[in-house]
Amino acid sequence: MSIDKKNEKPIGVFDSGVGGISVLRELVKIMPNENYLYFGDSINAPYGTKEVSVIRELTIKNIEKLLDMGAKSIVVACNTATSAAVRVLRQMYPEIPLVGIEPAIKPAVEYKEKSRVVVMATPMTLKQEKFQNLMKKYENQAEIVPLPCPGLMEFVERGDLEGEDLYNYLSILFGSVNSKKIDSVVLGCTHYPIYDEIIREEFKNKIDLINTGMAVAEKVKKYLVEYCKENTNERKKSKMVITKQERDFCVRAKNILKSSQTLDITTFN
Repeated sequence: MSIDKKNEKPIGVFDSGVGGISVLRELVKIMPNENYLYFGDSINAPYGTKEVSVIRELTIKNIEKLLDMGAKSIVVACNTATSAAVRVLRQMYPEIPLVGIEPAIKPAVEYKEKSRVVVMATPMTLKQEKFQNLMKKYENQAEIVPLPCPGLMEFVERGDLEGEDLYNYLSILFGSVNSKKIDSVVLGCTHYPIYDEIIREEFKNKIDLINTGMAVAEKVKKYLVEYCKENTNERKKSKMVITKQERDFCVRAKNILKSSQTLDITTFN
């Protein structure tokens, strides 16, 4: 197989549901020529409430499926799965450009000296050693406030992108940290950028809202150049694979991608 043909292989993007599509959106923006293979393990969502060993096993199994489908590189577009499995995956596949995702504490801390930074994430992500190490690294530069968000991911998975229940949930959630001024809010789960405008409204647009999707996309592009795997040919077709057939998955995916294109979505058994 020629190098050109190899480079036309898709970038594999993995998440436990639809949230990782927010990362896919950023990837498409800066690498429009690439082909993409999105794998959403919707039958096992959410990951954030599971034991680490279970998350690791599911993540490895699904990344192996992406590689079997021909992915030339992997994006683990899930904070929880990254914390649980990326180190092991890099040991298993050292030849594969593999990018994980983690709460973007560094840019939040650098935004303003001695700032107060709220990190929204699943309870499991906040418990992980990876996040605890990040907090310790920057604890002398800012006040970092972990904000566990149990149930918020499920709103996205159900397709509840607005409505009274969502607004009530967020109002109660932010009420627990809003007694003092907040400078930055880090969206520490790939599902959360879907609510970026609503979150800004909750804080009356007085915060710096930080989403890691663009940084991840830029890192993937850098890796593809380094590994000589960048596709310079015209984009062909991208595909989405889910583990549970959902009638409105296509609608939610289009809303997140902000695309009117027809999506090729199949169910993996």
